[in-house]
Amino acid sequence: MGIATSPEALAERLGQRLKQARLNANLTQTEIAEHAGLSRKVVMNAEKGKGQLLSFIAIMMALNLEQHLDNFLPPQDISPLQLAKLKGKQRQRASSQQHTQSESQLGAQSEDALEW
Repeated sequence: MGIATSPEALAERLGQRLKQARLNANLTQTEIAEHAGLSRKVVMNAEKGKGQLLSFIAIMMALNLEQHLDNFLPPQDISPLQLAKLKGKQRQRASSQQHTQSESQLGAQSEDALEW
C-alpha cells in the first residue's frame, strides 16, 4: 500500500481483504450479514469497497477481526510539543494556518491601537 493510489482503489483492496477473510472463515455473505445485523447487499457492497465505515466495522466484528482495527489506524498520541503548547489540555480541533496568522495580525493591530 506504499504506492500512491486513489481512495477508491484502496477501498476496493480493503473490500477484497474483507471478502478473503470471510472465505477463510468459510462463511457466506448471508451468514456474515446475519451475524453483523446487516443485509446481504450491504456485505456485497463492502466487499466491493463501496460500504460505509459502520458496515465495514460490523463485518470485521462478525469475523472476529476487530483487534486488527488498531493496525488499520493505530491510536494517535498527542505530541509533546502540542501538549506543552496547550498547557496540558488535549486538543479538540485543528486550526488553519491562515486563521492563526490572522489572529496574530489582529493581535498586532490591537496593540498598535492601544499605543496611540
